[in-house]
Amino acid sequence: MNLADALSHHVRARPDRPAIIQGDRQILYRDLDGIVRRGAAHLDALGIGEGEVVGIALRDSIDHLLALYMAARRGAIALPLDWRWTEAEKRAVAERFHAKLILIEPDATPLPGIACVPVDMDFQIGVAAAREDMAFPSRLEAPLLLSLSSGTTGRPKGPIVTHGQFLRRFWTHWIDLGLNARETYVSATPMYFGGGRTFSMSLLFSGGTVVLFPPPYEARDLAAEVAKRKASSAFLVPTLLRRLLDLSDAEAAPLRAMRLLLSSGAPLHPEERREIRTRLCPNFCEYYASTEGGGVSLLRPEDMDVHDDSVGRPVFGVEVAIFDDDFKPLPAGAVGRLGYRGPGVASGFHEDPEATREVFHDGWFFPGDLASVNDAGYVFLKGRKKDMIIRGGINIYPVEVEAALQSDSAVVEAAVVGWPSRDMGEEVAAFVVLRAPAEPEALRKLCAARLAPYKVPKAVFVVDEMPKNAAGKIVKAALAERLPKS
Repeated sequence: MNLADALSHHVRARPDRPAIIQGDRQILYRDLDGIVRRGAAHLDALGIGEGEVVGIALRDSIDHLLALYMAARRGAIALPLDWRWTEAEKRAVAERFHAKLILIEPDATPLPGIACVPVDMDFQIGVAAAREDMAFPSRLEAPLLLSLSSGTTGRPKGPIVTHGQFLRRFWTHWIDLGLNARETYVSATPMYFGGGRTFSMSLLFSGGTVVLFPPPYEARDLAAEVAKRKASSAFLVPTLLRRLLDLSDAEAAPLRAMRLLLSSGAPLHPEERREIRTRLCPNFCEYYASTEGGGVSLLRPEDMDVHDDSVGRPVFGVEVAIFDDDFKPLPAGAVGRLGYRGPGVASGFHEDPEATREVFHDGWFFPGDLASVNDAGYVFLKGRKKDMIIRGGINIYPVEVEAALQSDSAVVEAAVVGWPSRDMGEEVAAFVVLRAPAEPEALRKLCAARLAPYKVPKAVFVVDEMPKNAAGKIVKAALAERLPKS
C-alpha cells in the first residue's frame, strides 16, 4: 500500500469531481492520478530513488500538494521546508536530513552546493513528458515524511512517519471527524504546518475536494470563500479563529452552515470556545495533536457543555496516560507528563537516538505537555512542562492564569511566563493583546477574583502582538526575554 494508490480509484469513482481548487485553477480527479504518476517519474529522472529525501520549499499552492503526493508515489521521503525560512534555516534542515534535491519556487534563490529544482514551466514540461506507467513501490512500512516540528532553532529534529502511520491518522479523520469523499474542505493554514498538510493529503486520499486558501487573508475573505465553494469543513489555528470573531454576524454567516469547524495547534480557553460556537459555527471541535504523533484527543460540541476546560477524550486507536518524571503511571486526576501511544505515532526521531530517548519510552510518546485525565477519560492540559512556573515551591500552570485573563472580553490573547525572583524563585508575569482598552491592574484584580493569591500575576504587560512561530504558536521564550531584570 502506497498512499498514492487511492488516486487511481478516484479516476474511476469520481472523475468529474474537483480534487484541488485554488482561485481559478482546479484539478479534477480524472487527471490527478496521471499528474502524480508522471511527476513521480520525473523525480526519478531527476535522480530521486526510493527512500531518498526530497525537500519541498514551495508556497501554499496546488504545486506543493502535488509534490507531496509525487514524492509519496515515487517512494521518496518528503522533507517540508518552510519557503519563508532564511537560506541558513533551509540549509540547516536540508543538510541535517541529507536532502538529495529541493523543489523551490521559480523566483527563489538556489542553495549553493545543494541541488535545487525550480517548479517552473520547465518542470511542468518535464512532468507532462514523463511516462505514466512506471512501476512504483507500495509498502505500508516505507517512510513517507520527515514530520518536523515548526521550530528551526538548535539541531533540527524530526521523526520519519511511514505510509502506514499516516494512513492510521487518516482513519482518525474518518472515524472521529467524519471527513470523507463528500467533503469540500477549505485548507486555510500553511501547508508546511502539520495540520494543513495532513488534512489536505487525507482529503485527497478520501476523494473529497481540497480548496486551498492560504494566509495571509482578511477574515471576511475567508468567510466569502467558504460561501463561494459551499465548503463543509475547515481547519484553523486559534490565531485565525480570533480574527474571525471580529466579523459581523452577517459576514460570519457562511461559517455557521459548515458541518465542521476544526481548531488545533494550541489550546483555546473556555470563553473562546463558547464564543466560537455561538458566533461562528455550532459544529466547532478542538483537536489536540502533535506533529510527531498525530491526533490525541477531540473535544466535541457536546463535550464542551460538560468540560469546557478540557481538550476532550482520546481519538480512535489512541491510548492516553499520565506519568511522573520516572515514567510511572499516575492515578486519575493527578497532574503529570502526558504520554500517548497508537498506530499513527512515529517510533522515534530520525538518526537522533539521544532526542528519541527524551520523549519516546516503552512505546509511549511524550510531547512535553503536563496534563491530567479524569475517570471519564477527559484530558485536561496544564501547559508545557518547560513552561510550568514554580513559585515558592508551588507549581503554577500558565493555562489557568491565561484562561482567567481571557475571560475579560477586552483580551484577545494572553500568555503567562515565569519571571525570575530572588525571593520566590519565580513570579508570574502575563502578556496580553487587547481588542479594547483595559488597565493592567484591573486584569490583575480579575485574576485575584478567580484564582488563588499565589497565581495572580505580579505584572500584566500589554503588547501589540505576540511573537509566534510558523505554526502560529506563541513563543514564550521571546516574551520572557522582554521581562525587566529584577
